[in-house]
Amino acid sequence: QAPLVESGGGSVQAGGSLRLSCASSKHTFSRYTMGWFRQAPEKEREFVAAISGSGDSSDYADSVKARFTISRDNARNTLYLQMNVLNSEDTAVYYCAADRTPFTTPQTLGPKVLNWGVEVLDWGQGTQVTVST
Repeated sequence: QAPLVESGGGSVQAGGSLRLSCASSKHTFSRYTMGWFRQAPEKEREFVAAISGSGDSSDYADSVKARFTISRDNARNTLYLQMNVLNSEDTAVYYCAADRTPFTTPQTLGPKVLNWGVEVLDWGQGTQVTVST
């Protein structure tokens, strides 16, 4: 299990932007779909976005479409989440996640966690994002 390390969280006012990063030490990083999930206090962990290993396809939760952009730099083994037009409902701990099965599609990442629980993916330690009004 290669560790995932998130960075870039913080506090921002509503309407502002943040960019999260997730560094992986997995040398086969480009084979694996990666994603972002978030968990607000007293709520379930929810899917935010995912991207294929090659970076040519992605998937988003409806609540973040057109505001968030997921990307990856396979040369740097790093995953990103650009978050724009943030609002208070985006306040949560954001987790980077890696599929354990290579060459899957981004659309499978969210359902995997819903159907089989968080144990099916590898996770980072989380980074707090707080949006104030």
